[in-house]
Amino acid sequence: MHSQNPFLDEFAKFTQAAMGIAQTAGDEAKTAFRAQADRWAAELDLVRRDDLEALKAQVAALQAEVAALKAEKAAAPKPAAKKATPKADQPAEKGE
Repeated sequence: MHSQNPFLDEFAKFTQAAMGIAQTAGDEAKTAFRAQADRWAAELDLVRRDDLEALKAQVAALQAEVAALKAEKAAAPKPAAKKATPKADQPAEKGE
Protein backbone atom coordinates (compact mmCIF):
# COMPACT_ATOMS: atom_id res chain seq x y z
CA MET A 1 0.00 0.00 0.00
CA HIS A 2 1.56 3.23 -1.14
CA SER A 3 0.64 6.59 0.18
CA GLN A 4 2.12 9.97 -0.48
CA ASN A 5 3.61 10.14 2.98
CA PRO A 6 6.88 8.16 3.26
CA PHE A 7 6.45 7.94 7.02
CA LEU A 8 3.18 6.03 6.59
CA ASP A 9 4.80 3.72 4.03
CA GLU A 10 7.61 2.90 6.43
CA PHE A 11 5.14 2.45 9.28
CA ALA A 12 3.06 0.02 7.17
CA LYS A 13 6.19 -1.98 6.30
CA PHE A 14 7.21 -2.02 9.95
CA THR A 15 3.82 -3.23 11.17
CA GLN A 16 3.70 -5.89 8.46
CA ALA A 17 7.15 -7.13 9.47
CA ALA A 18 6.15 -7.06 13.15
CA MET A 19 3.07 -9.15 12.42
CA GLY A 20 5.21 -11.68 10.53
CA ILE A 21 7.63 -11.88 13.43
CA ALA A 22 4.79 -12.27 15.91
CA GLN A 23 3.25 -15.08 13.85
CA THR A 24 6.61 -16.86 13.58
CA ALA A 25 7.18 -16.47 17.32
CA GLY A 26 3.72 -17.92 17.98
CA ASP A 27 4.48 -20.91 15.77
CA GLU A 28 7.81 -21.45 17.53
CA ALA A 29 6.14 -21.24 20.95
CA LYS A 30 3.50 -23.75 19.87
CA THR A 31 6.19 -26.15 18.60
CA ALA A 32 8.21 -25.80 21.80
CA PHE A 33 5.13 -26.35 23.96
CA ARG A 34 4.15 -29.44 21.98
CA ALA A 35 7.67 -30.88 22.27
CA GLN A 36 7.69 -30.25 26.02
CA ALA A 37 4.25 -31.84 26.37
CA ASP A 38 5.43 -34.90 24.41
CA ARG A 39 8.47 -35.23 26.69
CA TRP A 40 6.25 -34.90 29.75
CA ALA A 41 3.82 -37.52 28.44
CA ALA A 42 6.72 -39.87 27.70
CA GLU A 43 8.03 -39.48 31.24
CA LEU A 44 4.62 -40.38 32.64
CA ASP A 45 4.25 -43.37 30.27
CA LEU A 46 1.07 -41.95 28.79
CA VAL A 47 -0.20 -43.23 25.46
CA ARG A 48 -1.11 -41.11 22.48
CA ARG A 49 -4.73 -40.97 21.38
CA ASP A 50 -4.09 -42.70 18.04
CA ASP A 51 -2.37 -45.60 19.83
CA LEU A 52 -5.31 -45.86 22.22
CA GLU A 53 -7.83 -45.84 19.38
CA ALA A 54 -5.87 -48.58 17.57
CA LEU A 55 -5.80 -50.67 20.73
CA LYS A 56 -9.55 -50.17 21.23
CA ALA A 57 -10.17 -51.37 17.67
CA GLN A 58 -8.05 -54.48 18.28
CA VAL A 59 -9.91 -55.25 21.51
CA ALA A 60 -13.28 -54.84 19.79
CA ALA A 61 -12.19 -57.18 16.99
CA LEU A 62 -10.98 -59.77 19.50
CA GLN A 63 -14.22 -59.52 21.49
CA ALA A 64 -16.22 -60.10 18.31
CA GLU A 65 -14.04 -63.09 17.47
CA VAL A 66 -14.50 -64.57 20.96
CA ALA A 67 -18.27 -64.08 20.73
CA ALA A 68 -18.31 -65.80 17.33
CA LEU A 69 -16.27 -68.72 18.67
CA LYS A 70 -18.59 -69.06 21.67
CA ALA A 71 -21.62 -69.08 19.37
CA GLU A 72 -19.95 -71.65 17.13
CA LYS A 73 -19.14 -73.82 20.14
CA ALA A 74 -22.71 -73.59 21.42
CA ALA A 75 -24.12 -74.52 18.00
CA ALA A 76 -21.77 -77.48 17.51
CA PRO A 77 -23.29 -80.91 18.22
CA LYS A 78 -22.12 -82.34 21.52
CA PRO A 79 -20.52 -85.78 21.35
CA ALA A 80 -22.36 -88.60 23.14
CA ALA A 81 -21.07 -89.15 26.65
CA LYS A 82 -19.46 -92.54 27.19
CA LYS A 83 -20.26 -94.51 30.31
CA ALA A 84 -17.36 -95.02 32.62
CA THR A 85 -16.57 -98.70 33.03
CA PRO A 86 -14.23 -100.06 35.65
CA LYS A 87 -11.00 -101.30 34.20
CA ALA A 88 -10.02 -104.94 34.50
CA ASP A 89 -6.85 -104.22 36.43
CA GLN A 90 -8.68 -102.23 39.10
CA PRO A 91 -10.16 -104.27 41.94
CA ALA A 92 -13.92 -104.18 42.26
CA GLU A 93 -15.39 -102.41 45.24
CA LYS A 94 -16.42 -104.47 48.23
CA GLY A 95 -20.08 -105.33 48.28
CA GLU A 96 -20.46 -106.05 44.61
